[in-house]
Amino acid sequence: MSDSSNVSPFSFTPYVEKEGEEYMNEAQLKHFETILKNWKAELMKEVDRTVHHMQDDAANFPDPNDRATQESEFSLELRTRDRERRLIKKIEEALKEIETGGYGYCESCGIDIGIRRLEARPTATLCIDCKTLDEIREKQMG
Repeated sequence: MSDSSNVSPFSFTPYVEKEGEEYMNEAQLKHFETILKNWKAELMKEVDRTVHHMQDDAANFPDPNDRATQESEFSLELRTRDRERRLIKKIEEALKEIETGGYGYCESCGIDIGIRRLEARPTATLCIDCKTLDEIREKQMG
């Protein structure tokens, strides 16, 4: 079982920027589209594995302790898959942004999010400054 917080866009070759190239040009968009699609495919495989695991391992244990252990394991797995489901939704939103031309730009201030930040977090919608301010506000609100 994997932990979705550790599921990353796995290995890819970092984009090598060329001097003077336009931000979010066709090559960059293709780079991120590939990363996002591969990440989504990997998460979908995890979902399939979970379904098969739960179908194969579901048993009606007569011992209440065994049954409780199994239910606890299934519950943890379902919470993990729920996080992954939300992540898949974010990936799909990012892919739509690529199609519409908004990918790579901060939804708050409109500046470039940056290639390296997007490689680290391909679903990022805020530049580092806006994200930092957002986190500070979150801490202050409790």
